[in-house]
Amino acid sequence: MKKIGILTGGADCPGLNSVIRAVVRKGMLEGYVVAGIKNGWEGLIENDMKILDPRMTSGILDKGGTILGTSRIDPLEDPNKVAAIGENYKRSGIDALIAVGGEKTLTIAQYLHENGYIKVVGVPKSIDNALSGTEYAFGFDTAVNIATECIDRLHTTAESHHRIIVIEVMGQHTGWIALESGIAGGADVILIPEIESDLDAVCLDLNARHRRGKTFSIVVVAEGARIKGFSPQEIAKRISHYRFGGIGEFVAEEIEKKTGYETRVSVLGHIQRGGAPTAYDRIIGTQFGIKAVDLVKEQRFGQMVSLKNNKLGSVDIEKAIKKRKTIDMDLFEIASVFFAH
Repeated sequence: MKKIGILTGGADCPGLNSVIRAVVRKGMLEGYVVAGIKNGWEGLIENDMKILDPRMTSGILDKGGTILGTSRIDPLEDPNKVAAIGENYKRSGIDALIAVGGEKTLTIAQYLHENGYIKVVGVPKSIDNALSGTEYAFGFDTAVNIATECIDRLHTTAESHHRIIVIEVMGQHTGWIALESGIAGGADVILIPEIESDLDAVCLDLNARHRRGKTFSIVVVAEGARIKGFSPQEIAKRISHYRFGGIGEFVAEEIEKKTGYETRVSVLGHIQRGGAPTAYDRIIGTQFGIKAVDLVKEQRFGQMVSLKNNKLGSVDIEKAIKKRKTIDMDLFEIASVFFAH
């Protein structure tokens, strides 16, 4: 019997378990043994894996995170770890590996495949929705829904206390979560990495909004947002814990200083990654898992499952990781109609 390995690498996100469950069920129907590799690439380095079956993957569809565990270990930093992966891959009898992850995980997968260490099929995971080559990566819908719910809740306290509330969401390099949750949550300002924001102009708009009788405002900012006149290093000096995360505090301080309005900040952080996946992420994760097994069966290695025009397909992993998928500017134009009005 042939064997498929599956690992989940990088940051966790809702929907991972639906992919694992689908790979196990579809794999067994196609006559494969499925080995779950623990803790991302670390599992292949340490030869830490276990055989999965339907009993072990029953009841996990609605659970966040990943039953296999994950890690951010990058084996490409150490040639010994790369060699260990190649050796353990051969020793385990795995015929093909399904790597579920984002940019970093798939970059590692592509290198190992290209250099003959493994045969791989990729599955795109990204709460930022930043992977090119696919219109959607699972985890994003859940993150947007969680962020939107939080914005809805913060609306009421902002209105009650006549405050400006700055809500920081995830998005290191792209503003998909900020943009879509901001639109859905009725944000008055949205700050994203793709467009450098002028806080003087933002504050003028907020002042104009307040003069029209609106006594509160909601500002949604992606953690990687760029601010005109300030480098990331300058921002870091202002806030002790700035890395990716903390920009909200800086923006709130600047807004309060420039407008005089009481301003508060709420950092959503890892809340966006946790908890049960939405129905959409469960469904798309299931579809991705089944498609991944089909690609293995067809020996289409070096491919990543993709969704285009609402149809499942595949794309070269190399193309998928070549550049990040930035926001839809047409959608940003729609959002700007409502900015500070």
